[in-house]
Amino acid sequence: MLTAFANAFRTPDLRKKLLFVLGIIVIFRAGSQIPAPGVNVTAVQSCLGDDANSTGVYSLINLFSGGSLLQLTIFALGIMPYITASIILQLLVVVIPRLEALKKEGQSGQTKITQYTRYLTLGLAILQATGIVALARSGNLLQNCPNVLHSDSLSTFIVMVVTMTAGTAVIMWLGELITERGVGNGMSILIFTQVVATFPGQLWAVGKTKGWWTFAIVIVIGMVIIAAVIFIEQAQRRIPVQYARRMVGRKMFGGSSTYIPLKVNQAGIIPVIFASSLLYLPAMAVQFNQGNADAPGYINWINAHFVKGDHPYYMAAYFALIIFFTYFYVSITFNPQEVADNMKKYGGFIPGIRAGKPTEDYLSYVLSRITLPGALYLGLISLIPLVALVLIEANQNFPFGGTSILIMVGVALDTVKQIESQLQQRNYEGFLR
Repeated sequence: MLTAFANAFRTPDLRKKLLFVLGIIVIFRAGSQIPAPGVNVTAVQSCLGDDANSTGVYSLINLFSGGSLLQLTIFALGIMPYITASIILQLLVVVIPRLEALKKEGQSGQTKITQYTRYLTLGLAILQATGIVALARSGNLLQNCPNVLHSDSLSTFIVMVVTMTAGTAVIMWLGELITERGVGNGMSILIFTQVVATFPGQLWAVGKTKGWWTFAIVIVIGMVIIAAVIFIEQAQRRIPVQYARRMVGRKMFGGSSTYIPLKVNQAGIIPVIFASSLLYLPAMAVQFNQGNADAPGYINWINAHFVKGDHPYYMAAYFALIIFFTYFYVSITFNPQEVADNMKKYGGFIPGIRAGKPTEDYLSYVLSRITLPGALYLGLISLIPLVALVLIEANQNFPFGGTSILIMVGVALDTVKQIESQLQQRNYEGFLR
């Protein structure tokens, strides 16, 4: 990895792209530290000194915002509205025929879907900003901190909502600039930046509160987890495909051999986001009913079993939801029938398997078998912060595990692969010299 980066900086055009990405990251992190208008910075900083605030309902959004959500900065929403909009559009493509037709149109259709994603992102940003500012205004966003805003007037409320929504639009623009002029996927790099930004603070908190022997043990365990994540993320089942030769006019086409790569973790990080978001709903119900004497009895039960995240009921529900959403997301992103039909259309076949329905059944069988270890892997990795919460009383943003480690390893591997591919294009040496 380090060799790839060193060689990239020796190549002039790649060096410009990498420096451009670093410049965007600096701007992004600077915006994540600028408070929104109307925020009482002194009160917010004093409230964030309490460790109890690090395990609130919005811990996932706070993770994706690099900790700027609870600081109420102009980039407080981070990249989360765009992630949610992208996932919703991906699901709607399967449900709505019009969107499915757009997807099949190629680049022009994908451009329209991207435009719809931007509009939906802004709509979700307005909703999320309204909810967060309303919680801050009422004093329920941070525990025991009712005065995080200088004023609770309507004008301050509107200005903060508009500022955070505009911040989300700027983040989208920065991500697209990286994709067009830099290296790698812009949105993924911005998510990676926000997650890595919280990493040193989490490690320092473990060493300061639990002792440096515990810190050393956490580092060793972290290295083992990173190695395991890299191994699983790179693992794939390659299904061989043979294309028969066919005559088109006077030319012979086909006769090549290739394979269909089925990754063990075919769903990526999406099931973890789905499961976390669903489990935040009961926790949000509890937060909105704080101090309500007339709250139903089940609110107290949810508060005891699902809010802190250290109860076996919560862990079991979290694990089961990740398994379910892994199978669900894989089923809508990989269609064995469509793959089998395309193979038959172009004269391809799996050796030993007849084309058509037998190929579809075989792909479905292999996919279901390979999805199980991938789902178990996602569930176990995601439970690591919750287990750490019980064993060493760490917060839910425990550095080595869960969403953060999956994002860091996945984005780092993808970016290094893209850098290496561009280096090969520029420095290719054939057998003729």
